Amino acid sequence: MSATATPTPRTATAPASAATGAPRTRRRAAPGLRRAGLRVLALAVLLLAWQGAVWAELWPRVLVPSPGDVWEAVLRTSTVHDGVRGQSGHLLTEHLGASLRRIGIGTGYAVLAGVPLGLLIGTVRPLAVILEPAVSFLRTLPPLAYLSLLVIWFGIDESPKIWLLVIAACPPVAAATAAAVRTVPAQLLEAARALGATPANLLLAVRLPSALPEIMTGVRIATGIAYTSVVAAETVNGVPGIGGMIREAQRYNQTDVVVVGILAIGLSGVLIDSALRALERAAVPWRGRA
Repeated sequence: MSATATPTPRTATAPASAATGAPRTRRRAAPGLRRAGLRVLALAVLLLAWQGAVWAELWPRVLVPSPGDVWEAVLRTSTVHDGVRGQSGHLLTEHLGASLRRIGIGTGYAVLAGVPLGLLIGTVRPLAVILEPAVSFLRTLPPLAYLSLLVIWFGIDESPKIWLLVIAACPPVAAATAAAVRTVPAQLLEAARALGATPANLLLAVRLPSALPEIMTGVRIATGIAYTSVVAAETVNGVPGIGGMIREAQRYNQTDVVVVGILAIGLSGVLIDSALRALERAAVPWRGRA
């Protein structure tokens, strides 16, 4: 009987699984390809409209350079040409790198100060009465309002620039942290107290993890505010720096270089925000699931 038994075909399911896996992969890739295609199409339409405005001479060429002029400015600011190094003696990457370093330092200090400040405002009511109005006051001030004061206090080197970015980025982090801590579900706190949690345990093991998604949102907002403030910070002795480069180009009506600076700020800002989104997904994997 055993000699005539028909063996069970074990490999028959492998082709079937492979066949079903390929359509699933294609289905997953299709939305991403469509999004990429729409973005490329939107960019192409924008460039064509821009070039069409230049061809139609709606504005003087010195005010609205063509995409080709801007590309030439990118090459000119990124290389050494006719013995001149980039723009204002520095390459475009050096200008951008200096600005990103200032943003990183300013936002880092803002997070280190803003998260504890928000925790205090959200958990200690007497301190909230004192500190919350101060945070709201700073949050409504435009950076240029206190730049001159910082220059008087700290001079024209790096210190006023870093302080300006810290003051601009700290209030959003503190406000987001305080609001998130206050909305922690009471059931979580009661359950932790029933298990014998101390106030420090409640703060570090319950309130902070629960508030972390909103804190990450506050960090993203603060980074964007710091980036928009860096141009103001670099109006005073801001070379190297992307804001200083734009300022120098504006003095000599180099509109193409100004556009290059704006594009560099926008593109690097998108990359930074994408990196923060990836960090948020890694640090807060439970967001949106509870």
